[in-house]
Amino acid sequence: MTYDYIRIEKKWQKKWLEDKVYAAKTGDSRPKFFPLVEFPYPSGEGLHVGHPRPYTAMDIVARKRRMEGYNVLFPIGFDAFGLPT
Repeated sequence: MTYDYIRIEKKWQKKWLEDKVYAAKTGDSRPKFFPLVEFPYPSGEGLHVGHPRPYTAMDIVARKRRMEGYNVLFPIGFDAFGLPT
């Protein structure tokens, strides 16, 4: 049996579009919170604990703020200039 990733991806992409999971909401009265962890630049040889640690810590903070009622935008995957990587 092979994994039909194309069919599965299309199914979920359709659902996400229908549910508008990526749609930004305007006019939100909740306090805003924008945690930012800059894109890791490759340095040295291989990965070390300094690569995932800041992302894990900020993910915890972002999730906590959401539970506290904040409108959180956590754009993980953007470099230092705000461009998608």
